[in-house]
Amino acid sequence: MKEITEISADAIIKLNGKPFIISDNNGTQVPYQITYDEKIIFPVDVTANSSVTYKIKPGNPDEFATVACGKYYPERVDDIAWENDRIAFRTYGPALQATGEQAFGYDVWTKCVSEPVVDLRYKTELNPETRVRIAELSKTDKKAAQELANSVTYHIDHGNGLDFYKVGPTLGAGTSALLSGDSIVYPYCYKEYEILDNGPLRFTVKLVYNPLKIKENDNVIETRLLSLDAGSQLNKITISYENLDEPTPLVTGIVLHEPSTDYQADAVKGYIAYADPENSVDGQIYVGAVFPEKLGEAKAVNFSDAEKKQRGADGHVLAYATYVPGHQYTYYTGAGWSKWGFANSAEWFGYIQNFALKVKQPLQVSVK
Repeated sequence: MKEITEISADAIIKLNGKPFIISDNNGTQVPYQITYDEKIIFPVDVTANSSVTYKIKPGNPDEFATVACGKYYPERVDDIAWENDRIAFRTYGPALQATGEQAFGYDVWTKCVSEPVVDLRYKTELNPETRVRIAELSKTDKKAAQELANSVTYHIDHGNGLDFYKVGPTLGAGTSALLSGDSIVYPYCYKEYEILDNGPLRFTVKLVYNPLKIKENDNVIETRLLSLDAGSQLNKITISYENLDEPTPLVTGIVLHEPSTDYQADAVKGYIAYADPENSVDGQIYVGAVFPEKLGEAKAVNFSDAEKKQRGADGHVLAYATYVPGHQYTYYTGAGWSKWGFANSAEWFGYIQNFALKVKQPLQVSVK
């Protein structure tokens, strides 16, 4: 099974900055990327309890297609959206927050093709000429206006997937948040962003948030590093908080859109997973999160009736941990789709369970 591995760029210091290639046992070149933090990443194909050898040598590398990438979209209220060959995601920005709309968590966009599609979806849906034409038609022919709108919207599958996940004022697809007492302090939209890696194999973005109030402290600032590698269903998330002066409870949550028993939560094995309600037309989205660090608890927590109405959801599957000031908290979260690799929730739960095992027993890499 292919997975992205990484080595320090210091491993090729003898090449003195000259171009190089990486090849497998058969001498076939493989794509690679030098990341912002000076790692060389490349895909390896190795089975459990076995080993493979890859060679790095001087040479001009072949061109390979971009697999993992993302972009900032000021034309869509400051969205940042990113994808790989398996799945796509979105997080919301300050322009959305300024409207008063609440969307705290990560959004999921499904896809069923390996090439990038997100940028095309935005350009198609937001095309100014098309929007003007829809507005004009709506005055004289509402049916034609709706047909044109349907032909460009990314909320309908036009052959490569769609956006049909609902975030709203919840933690969405695996967002983390501090607790103040028993209450979740929902992080709002990011304040600042910096894209650090943009393909071909890894997308990384740094997000800084507005100050949060935790108990009496109203200046707690969250920073997230979020990255997605080619071939993976899950993002790697690393979070830290400035101005937090004591260990503080933290949860990572997956929204429960309806009453459901189709979820798993295992604090010992370090994962939570959920199957969203099935849509007879669009299929079913699966969401999961994996935790290398020890969890205190993992369980489903239902909202009160009033909160169900407020948030448009039934509750969360939550994983509980403790954030220690001055440290970083790392976990993985992501999603899958019933029309692209996962026939049912059992297959998705198996993927999450195997991912949790790999996190605890990672691929061992040595450089000679």
